[in-house]
Amino acid sequence: MRPDHEALIVIDIQNDFCPGGSLAVAGGDQIIEAVNALMDEFSCVVLTQDWHPADHTSFADNHPGAAPFSLTEMPYGPQVLWPRHCVQGSKGAEFHPALRTDPAQLIIRKGFRAGIDSYSAFFENDKVTATGLDSYLRNRGISHVTLVGLALDYCVAYSAVDAAKLGYGVTVLESACRAIDLNGSLENARNEMIDVAVVLES
Repeated sequence: MRPDHEALIVIDIQNDFCPGGSLAVAGGDQIIEAVNALMDEFSCVVLTQDWHPADHTSFADNHPGAAPFSLTEMPYGPQVLWPRHCVQGSKGAEFHPALRTDPAQLIIRKGFRAGIDSYSAFFENDKVTATGLDSYLRNRGISHVTLVGLALDYCVAYSAVDAAKLGYGVTVLESACRAIDLNGSLENARNEMIDVAVVLES
């Protein structure tokens, strides 16, 4: 077992992000066995879950004429317009059936506000609206987090950078992640993580 001050945060291993889903990450289901095994090493396990209303402003089909993966401007900055995914209560929003969920003491649902997207497990994309995860971890005495899941270059990276800025020691286990790699997003995400002293382990 890892020390009690370490937590495992499992990011968005949901049907829509796995093969066959509406925003599938290549090989997204290949990490599940490793993630399941990791859960036994940590006394604190947290899962995150994308949880969007149908009218979410990050969905391309809610912007007439907009193409999926195009950029638009939101009050909080540039926003990728995604294919519709992880709609509240849908099969696509459910955790992948192979993922263990019983070991998790907390599930953080994010992206449920229609007007703002939420990649990070800690803050929505305005960088101000907190999810409550930081308070929970501090109350548990957590000072180091290990992150795994989907997608490495978006929700995992945003979570890792925010955790580092909040003062946590942060490790991202890349072998238990998969990336979208949209227009160089993977290299950019790696550089951003390294800049704030996130440890990238293969």
